[in-house]
Amino acid sequence: MKAGSNTIRFWLLFAALIISGAIINTWERAGEARVSRHSLKDFPARLGSWEQLGPELRFDDETETILRADDYLARNFISQGHTVSLYIGYYSTQRNGATYHSPLNCLPGSGWVMDSGGDINVTRPDGLSFKANRYVIQKGNERALVIYWYQGRGRSVANEYWDKMYTVLDSVARRRSDGALVRVIAPIETSTEDAEKVASQLASETTKELPAFVPN
Repeated sequence: MKAGSNTIRFWLLFAALIISGAIINTWERAGEARVSRHSLKDFPARLGSWEQLGPELRFDDETETILRADDYLARNFISQGHTVSLYIGYYSTQRNGATYHSPLNCLPGSGWVMDSGGDINVTRPDGLSFKANRYVIQKGNERALVIYWYQGRGRSVANEYWDKMYTVLDSVARRRSDGALVRVIAPIETSTEDAEKVASQLASETTKELPAFVPN
C-alpha cells in the first residue's frame, strides 16, 4: 500500500513538473505584452504653474550605458522663482536585467550624502495620495530635497522590494514588467520645509501626465 502511495506521489510530482515547465516555456516564448505609450520627449513643457526651464538634459554615453533606460526625461522646471529638476527613467521590460537604479545607490555614487530619510504623501489627480521616498541630500555646501518613487502598471510604490515583487507578479499574470523611476529634486534655498513644498507640488503635477508615458 505504501509503495503504491509513493508511486502516485511520484507521478503527481512528475506531472506537476511537466506542466510547470510547459507554462514557463510558453510564458518565455510569449514575451512581453505590447503596451501603447508616448515618448518622454513629448512630455508636457507646462505642468500646472510649472514651466520647462532650458532645453532637454541628456546624460553622457557612459551614464546612459549604466542606466540602460529605454526612454528617459531629464528637465528643469520653474515656478514662482523656484527651480526643480525632474527625472523619469522608463524601462519597457525588466526581464533582460535592465532595471531602475535606486537613488540610494546612484546619488551617493555621484558624491551626494543622503540624510533625514523618510516618506511623504504625493497627491494624484483623483485626490488620492501615495507614499514616496523623501531624503535631504548634500554635496559640499549644496543641499537639496529629493522625492522619488517607482511607477508602473498602475502602481506608485515607494519601497523598492515591494515594487520588485509586484513586477514579478505582473510579469507572470499580465506579461508586463515595464515601469519607471520618477525623481524630483529641489534645492534647499531657505528651508527644508520650503524645498519639500515645491518638490511635492511638481511631483503631484507630474502624476497627472504619467499614465500616457508610463502606462497603467
